[in-house]
Amino acid sequence: MSELTAAHPLSAYGWDAGFADSFAPYAAQGLLPGRIVRVDRGRCDLVVPDGDGIRSVLADTSLVTTGDPLAIMCTGDWAAVDPARTGAYVRALLPRRTAFVRSTSSKRSEGQILAANVDHAVVAVSLAVELDLGRIERFLTLAWESGAEPLVVLTKADLVPGPDVLGHLIADTGAAAPGVQVLAVSAETGEGVDVLAAVLAGGTSVLLGQSGAGKSTLANALTGEQLQDVHATRDRDGKGRHTTTTRNLLPLPGGGVLIDTPGLRGVGLWDAESGVARAFSEIDSLAADCRFHDCGHASEPGCAVLAAVDAGELPQRRLDSYRKLIRENAHIAARTDARMRASMRRDWKLKQTAARHIAARKKDGLY
Repeated sequence: MSELTAAHPLSAYGWDAGFADSFAPYAAQGLLPGRIVRVDRGRCDLVVPDGDGIRSVLADTSLVTTGDPLAIMCTGDWAAVDPARTGAYVRALLPRRTAFVRSTSSKRSEGQILAANVDHAVVAVSLAVELDLGRIERFLTLAWESGAEPLVVLTKADLVPGPDVLGHLIADTGAAAPGVQVLAVSAETGEGVDVLAAVLAGGTSVLLGQSGAGKSTLANALTGEQLQDVHATRDRDGKGRHTTTTRNLLPLPGGGVLIDTPGLRGVGLWDAESGVARAFSEIDSLAADCRFHDCGHASEPGCAVLAAVDAGELPQRRLDSYRKLIRENAHIAARTDARMRASMRRDWKLKQTAARHIAARKKDGLY
C-alpha cells in the first residue's frame, strides 16, 4: 500500500503508517488524504497527493462544521478530501495525536485549539526584554498538556551583552523548564539556527510566543525564505505588531513542517492538570514525600515541598507560580463543569417539556 511507504508524496508533511491506517476506510471511498495548511472562513487550504508529487487545493469545510470548539478543524489536521470537479470538500478529519489547546478569553469556558498533530511545541522568548519566567512556565504547561515535546528558544541572542550574561539567561530559563531543551538563537546572525533546524527536522513543530518574540523572523530563517512579514518591535517594551494573522503550515528545507502562529496575548490554561505536573516536575516529585497525600503545600506539617523551600532547594518563586497555575486550572475546570451541568439541566428540561406535550396529546386522543 503506497500510503505506508516513506516515498508517499505527503511523507515530507508528516504522513506515516499510523495516519494511513486511520485513512484506510476513506481510501476505499476514493477520497484523498490531505494536510490542512491554513483555515479561513469556512474554507481551508490543503496539500494532497498528485501522482508522485503534491498539489494545493482549496476545500469547503461545511460538511465537517461542528459546534464543538475543540472539534473545529485547524492547521495541522489530517483530512479526507473529496476532490469533486465542482469544488473540493473536506469529508472527515482523522483522529488527532496531539492538540495544543488554550482557554478562550470569553466568559463561556471554552477551549480553543491552536494546532494539531504537533511533535514539537517551540516556545519563542525574546531576549530583547526581561525574562518572564512565569509566562514561560505557563506556555510549557500547555505544551506538555498537548502531548507534544516542548522546546524553549531564546530569540534575539545577538542583543545580549556577552556570553556570560547569555549563559545566565539560559541557566535561569532551564531552571524554570525542567526536562526541556533550551536553545539561544539569533535570526540576525544565524547563531543557533542550524541547531534548532536539526532538532525540528522530520517532524511537525508549532511556533508559539508573544507578539514581538521574533517568531516570524525565526520562521523565515528556518524555511530559508521570506515567507512571513516582519515588523520592528517597539524600543520601549520590546513588543511588536501581529505580523502573522493566521496559523500557517510551512515546509522546512531539512524535512518536516512548521506551524507559525499569531502572537498570543493570553495563554489561559485549559484542563491542564497533567501539564502543570510536568512543567513543575520537581514539585511533583517532592510531593510524593509529603506526610499527607492531599497536601496543599501551604502550611501542612510534614510537607516536603515547603521543607525544600526552607532548605533553599526549591525557589519560592517556582512554588508561587505552581500554586497560581493550579488555582487557575481548578477554576476553569469548575467553570467548565458548571457549564456542562447547566447544559444537562437544559436538556433534561427540554425532554420534560416534550414528554408533557406528548402526554397531553395522548390524553386528547391525538396519538
